[in-house]
Amino acid sequence: MHIPYLRPVNLTTIAKEVRSLLRSTLPASIEIKSLFKSDSMVIADETQIHQIFMNLCTNAAQAMKENGGILEIGLSDIEWTGEDTDSAHEMEPGGYLRVTIADTGVGISAQNLPLIFEPYFTTKKTGEGTGLGLSVVHGIVKGYGGEIIAESELSRGTVFTIYLPIIKKDTERKLPEAEALEKGNERVLFIDDELPICEMGSQMLERLGYCVTTKSSSVEALTLFRSKPNDFDIVITDMTMPKLNGDKFAAELMAIRPDIPIILCTGYSQTMSSEKAAGIGIMAFAMKPLTLKDLAKTVRKVLDSVKK
Repeated sequence: MHIPYLRPVNLTTIAKEVRSLLRSTLPASIEIKSLFKSDSMVIADETQIHQIFMNLCTNAAQAMKENGGILEIGLSDIEWTGEDTDSAHEMEPGGYLRVTIADTGVGISAQNLPLIFEPYFTTKKTGEGTGLGLSVVHGIVKGYGGEIIAESELSRGTVFTIYLPIIKKDTERKLPEAEALEKGNERVLFIDDELPICEMGSQMLERLGYCVTTKSSSVEALTLFRSKPNDFDIVITDMTMPKLNGDKFAAELMAIRPDIPIILCTGYSQTMSSEKAAGIGIMAFAMKPLTLKDLAKTVRKVLDSVKK
């Protein structure tokens, strides 16, 4: 579990990193537009902010996967007076950084829109993925004293607007030096049935120096592993996948090669706990949506532990 480390954070830097990852992984049918008009700082945890951007942008991409569209990411400053009762009415008056993430995808029905921040709510069928994960985003934003608002219309798209309190200039302090990312050169088999996540995971791992093979089907990945069980040093797999779930997939791998270290990627799961995972031989969790820093740390920790 990630323990938040709160400090002054520049969201523009994180937004640009996420945009770069998205641009290299999303299909050409999805155009990315960005307008960053703020250099303001907020008190936050970098990993959690990265998680917010990745979660909302991945959802936006999923909403446009059939017909393509436009993903817009915006950052701007506003002064909230508290007079507008139609929006963000729980915020204290003051300066806020406004984050907007909009898509031109399928939209969310008026029936479902009030439910999207509820834990375990999803528009996906069983076996199709981990769901929207918006309850996680909602909890993070509210914990920072901010607000998140969703507006959507079927076939017209969705807009998420987040407001985060800006640090006043006289309270800003010098940022600690960025923590160095832990890297490696081992061979990784990465599996996720959602292609954008699969490609994004590959990009992040390659950036850390690893040699990565990806599969969007656990059944295909199992066939590959059976034919070349010694070609991989570690396996990173999603939990919820069609035909063969992550826990069953992991058990099949370990039946072939008992010493293979496995990391299970999951959001909030009602069917898997750390105790149950450890019981079947899974060495670690990686919480979705994946962030570069947490992925780097988890992979290195697991690989180093099996070398001892």
